[in-house]
Amino acid sequence: LQPQGSEEAEASVHAVLKRSMPQMKGEAIQDMLTRKALVLEHYPKKKAKQKRKKVKGFTAKQRRELRLFEIEPEQQRYAIFLPLHELWKQYIRDLCHGLKPDAQPHMIQSKLLKADLHGAIVTVTKSKCPSYVGITGIILQEFKHVFKIITKEDKLKVVPKLNSVFSLETDGFISYIYGSKFLLRASERSAKKFKLKGTIDL
Repeated sequence: LQPQGSEEAEASVHAVLKRSMPQMKGEAIQDMLTRKALVLEHYPKKKAKQKRKKVKGFTAKQRRELRLFEIEPEQQRYAIFLPLHELWKQYIRDLCHGLKPDAQPHMIQSKLLKADLHGAIVTVTKSKCPSYVGITGIILQEFKHVFKIITKEDKLKVVPKLNSVFSLETDGFISYIYGSKFLLRASERSAKKFKLKGTIDL
């Protein structure tokens, strides 16, 4: 049984082939329809590639103007950042695989040199500027040249790294940070190789 309309369909196909291939005879066309399959190719339109626009960040000047890194006065309270210090201590314990009494001091020192210090409690033990000596508090921000420290008196201190020595105590381990050898951003320290030995001057 042939479906209705098959004769009309066959006639239309013959007509299309005769128009597109006038040099072929009717027998040749019939042979093509009997023995070969017709492939109707479809070429999809190429979509134009949209160029991705690079998102430009703020410049250093724009960040300063927008005061992105400024800590509001009402937020400058030591108690607010004590939970941050507790998180930092756990972070250091995990980083050093547990601060056990038999841990090697040089191993802990090498880990601390590359660690993130936001949340650490530090004390300025030496400085060429006597007014900085004795400042103790939680590091809130670290920049290339300075630490911003919040003290127990809820005062935000900006202490230069240059010509300063900071002590840092963690579970009984005391480490010293020589700021003059530490003039890097926090993100740059993780990739830097530090020498544990050498001459150290203020």
